Amino acid sequence: MTKLLTLKHWQLFGLLVGLPMILQLITIGYMLTGSNLTFISSAFPILLILVMGLFFGWLYTLGTSLYRKLPKTSKMNLTKFKIFVFIPLVYMLFFSVFMFGGIFDISVGEHPNLAIFVLIIPLHLFSMYCIFYCLYFNAKALKAVEFQRTVTFNDCAGEFFLIWFFPIGIWIIQPRINKLFDTNNTINADRE
Repeated sequence: MTKLLTLKHWQLFGLLVGLPMILQLITIGYMLTGSNLTFISSAFPILLILVMGLFFGWLYTLGTSLYRKLPKTSKMNLTKFKIFVFIPLVYMLFFSVFMFGGIFDISVGEHPNLAIFVLIIPLHLFSMYCIFYCLYFNAKALKAVEFQRTVTFNDCAGEFFLIWFFPIGIWIIQPRINKLFDTNNTINADRE
């Protein structure tokens, strides 16, 4: 997974944005021709799991690797970060399975179970909170490693929004990450 931190910005963009676009175009082609609707309903969850797995893998690897380089004065909760990375992944897996099952049930004339929708709304909101926390953790860790001091949200707000708007921000953030992880110089010894 640390290979994700040394990829060039265009490689990471191609992997996380270009590949899904190509797969979506293929799916749209199948949809327009009206052939094999089962393929379309199974392609969405697979595509979602693939892209989100890669994105959260990058977030997780970035967060844990930056944590090891943090200055000793910086206090960040790595355990909370790890838990908050996996919650959206589990939710996306659950959502993908539900969507695949729901689409299949609707295609045979059954109505979706409304109790699952009631469960999805709070899970979706909590998953969004977890994602925002992970973006904040990585932005703060990146800035703290670069400055070698404790930082506030004002210091790392730009990085937060660059990571949030990933397709644009990756062109600015990833070269800085490459600098931090391509060199043999370590700023601090590994934290435990």
